[in-house]
Amino acid sequence: MTPDLFAFHVRITGKVQGVSYRAWTRDQAVQLGLTGWVRNEDDGSVSALIVGPSKSTSTMLERFWDGPSGSAVRAVDPQAVTLETHPDDFVITGPR
Repeated sequence: MTPDLFAFHVRITGKVQGVSYRAWTRDQAVQLGLTGWVRNEDDGSVSALIVGPSKSTSTMLERFWDGPSGSAVRAVDPQAVTLETHPDDFVITGPR
């Protein structure tokens, strides 16, 4: 991974399933030029991997709190991660 790219694994909790949170996340990430993935988890949370420049990842971390209409985000927990390679696009994946 290049030094100008940052990666975060993010866990979002609250009312985030059944409200198109994954599709909203993909749209926001693509708009910001991020790569990675988003998925629903069995515990009702949503997990995402976002990869991109500092400004874009920071903006996405803020936007996670907004979510789509109908969502109610309780917590956004980002963990910085180190990746050897980064994804080429941003996709919605299935649950673990």
